[in-house]
Amino acid sequence: MYRECIETNKKNGGSICIFESFVLSLQKITVVFAQKMDWQTAIYRVGSYLKHCLTARHTGGHGIHSPYLFEWVRLVMRDEHSYYAWEKIEKVREEMLADNRTVEFVDYGAGIGNRESENGNRESGVRKRESGVRSRESENENRESGVGSPKTKIGNREARDRRKVSDIAKKSLAKKKYAQMLARLVNWLGDGRLAMGDGQLAIGDGQLEMGDRRLIVVELGTSLGVTTAYMAAMNKRNKVITYEGCPAVAEIAKENWKALGIKNIDCRVGEITADMLDRDLERVDVAFIDANHTYAGTRAYFNVLAEKVHAKSVVVVDDIHYNKEMEKAWHEICEDERVTSTMDLYQMGLVFFDKDYWKRDYRIRV
Repeated sequence: MYRECIETNKKNGGSICIFESFVLSLQKITVVFAQKMDWQTAIYRVGSYLKHCLTARHTGGHGIHSPYLFEWVRLVMRDEHSYYAWEKIEKVREEMLADNRTVEFVDYGAGIGNRESENGNRESGVRKRESGVRSRESENENRESGVGSPKTKIGNREARDRRKVSDIAKKSLAKKKYAQMLARLVNWLGDGRLAMGDGQLAIGDGQLEMGDRRLIVVELGTSLGVTTAYMAAMNKRNKVITYEGCPAVAEIAKENWKALGIKNIDCRVGEITADMLDRDLERVDVAFIDANHTYAGTRAYFNVLAEKVHAKSVVVVDDIHYNKEMEKAWHEICEDERVTSTMDLYQMGLVFFDKDYWKRDYRIRV
């Protein structure tokens, strides 16, 4: 109904920018109540979405001065072409949404099932766990150490319960359009975009030669492996390293990849720590952060990844407007001196590191 109203308004020559923002915000409100969120969370999310719609100035690439980033918006984000492997991956998504199996779910961060109830507690300085309540002082210590040093464990929480696979799929899988956008991003970078520049790209103390087109793609938060499959299917030469905290969920993801015939994924299971990432990774071409939706976790993960990137790398942060903590982390990432341009798509944010780009945050309506 909402989309029909928007199309009718377009034909009548109405102010589509304001009208679409209003209608889509009403749609968000419907989703909010369907999810039975608390009022504080509901109002916050609807308000942040409406603000984004009204302030997005670069939809379609307009006003983006870098030819490279303009090309990204026009040829990647706005591309509507499909790939042969995507139909099979979407069938896997449908299977997961209908899967009534129950698994033991292990949660080390802002869990997908308990986020709504935890947001209010976290913002007031209290985090509830099944094993008790952690004090404000210990929380602050973890935050400070998590942001300041990559060799840090992100919190100590481990919550266990049993959940349906279908419930996990509904709450954790990236939407189709965003998963496919990530796939196009990987394909775009692997299609010679890394060769743009002066011949070599610095990564820490080493160099990446132009001829090396094999991308290293890192994903934090595998879930059921649908988004992972999208990124891995684009080129079998690429290596996708994905981290998942829950062993049972990781096993289902592996089953899905086997069914799809995808073999270039390295899945590492266990609590995702900054120390682990610092030890495991040498170079990062594309990274997707979709784990531990907290300020401390997001900042610590980004700090490690930012030391592994080169000028043409892209880091994608999911759920940047999920709550106040995530918005704070996103704003600090935008201001980071290692970062040049950023793109705020509301659902996720893209981070670029090329020093030839303007220091600017582009807000884009998807």
